[in-house]
Amino acid sequence: MKWFNSLPRLVQFILLLIPGVNWIVEIVVRLTALISKPDGKHILGFILYLLPTGVVLAYVDFVWVLLYKHLILAA
Repeated sequence: MKWFNSLPRLVQFILLLIPGVNWIVEIVVRLTALISKPDGKHILGFILYLLPTGVVLAYVDFVWVLLYKHLILAA
């Protein structure tokens, strides 16, 4: 999670815009957040992004990063 937030905003946007790559980045970020702090929010985020809805949520995360500078359920 910290490695993603430390990336420049442009790189974050590019990673979240590329289809397929955004989903993989989301899963990796959610997994690292879950390992570092296994609470209900991170478990829910990881499960939601593993499901097929994760592909759609990855694009929602793009807008979220644009507005709030962090991923949904990973702050």
